[in-house]
Amino acid sequence: MIRLLRPLRLGTTYTRLLHLWVPGLPFSVWMFIDPTTPWVPALVLVPLGLVSSVRRGEGVQARLLLTPGERDPEISEEPSATWRDRRRTALWLAVRLMLAVVTVFLTVWLPLLAYSLVQVATGTVPGGVPVLEDAEHHWAYALFVPLPLIVLYAAVVGLGELVTAIARRLLGPSPAERLAAMEVRTEQLLERTRIARELHDSIGHALTVAVVQAGAARAAGDAAFTDRALGAVEEAGRAALEDLERVLGILREPEKPVGGRPTLVDADRLLESARASGTTVDAEVTGPLEKAPGPVSREGYRILQESLTNALRHAGAVPVRVRIGVADGTLLLEIRNRLTEDIPGPGRGSGLRGIRERAALLGGRAWTGPDRGDWRVRVELPLG
Repeated sequence: MIRLLRPLRLGTTYTRLLHLWVPGLPFSVWMFIDPTTPWVPALVLVPLGLVSSVRRGEGVQARLLLTPGERDPEISEEPSATWRDRRRTALWLAVRLMLAVVTVFLTVWLPLLAYSLVQVATGTVPGGVPVLEDAEHHWAYALFVPLPLIVLYAAVVGLGELVTAIARRLLGPSPAERLAAMEVRTEQLLERTRIARELHDSIGHALTVAVVQAGAARAAGDAAFTDRALGAVEEAGRAALEDLERVLGILREPEKPVGGRPTLVDADRLLESARASGTTVDAEVTGPLEKAPGPVSREGYRILQESLTNALRHAGAVPVRVRIGVADGTLLLEIRNRLTEDIPGPGRGSGLRGIRERAALLGGRAWTGPDRGDWRVRVELPLG
């Protein structure tokens, strides 16, 4: 019983009733102008529905009154973009008008019927309901008073559900709008994934350098080496803070351009950071690196950063060979270090997976794994 009465406590029930009443307002005004032609306002429905902006107004009103609080009510707030949308809007206006007529009739006639039953039961001459004007006064009529109210309650709830379902159908997003929304959602997911990779690569690299430097300084027991190690930790920390501020800036200002992200032109910073950790880095750069497109150069920087981080984390202070080359429309990255027992298996670890995903996103290829006694990361990215 309580469950059946639950709609009485929901604000949605009353906002939907208001939505059903609204189309009756033009007819009420017209009745003061010409009561003999109450159907005249209905003539403007079809041409009104063909106006592009009407669909937006109906969508906003429907979302506000029919689905308040819903995150995705599947009701569009965009103007009509095609003739199909215009026809659906015109049909929606016609259906909404018919439901309004039914709603106004029931919400007026049923309460009046209940009041007339009370009048008959109490011996008062009833008015407003012809069927009861000649009824004999009797107290038993009071037993029927709840029936019109129950029917009214069921009609209000049922018509509210019906108009909401029709609105989702006729005012719902068109295929083009659904595709656009899907593309926006995909872009948002890609952006979130990119930010996660940025934080993983940048913060992971800084923490790895700090851990390696701290361990080496403690083992060396040399004041000069310790001083250099602390300088390297400080430099890595500053770089990580800069990257963190930049990523947080992107989150706060989504439209901010990404031009401030580091590129392979800044690769010396990564190489010096690795060398400061006690690792011998043999780097070779060939070709016009500065001419590489921004997206390719930025992703290449992150791939190099993740590769050096993995070398420090899993192999320690071992020699690392870095080859960066631009030739024949391709950016080539190859990072090698001596193979140790602590080898990340194929496909394991978000870092290696991130390298492959970055390469695939740009239409390139990546290989990671053992190769002739070394751990090799080789990436080819097209410059076009």
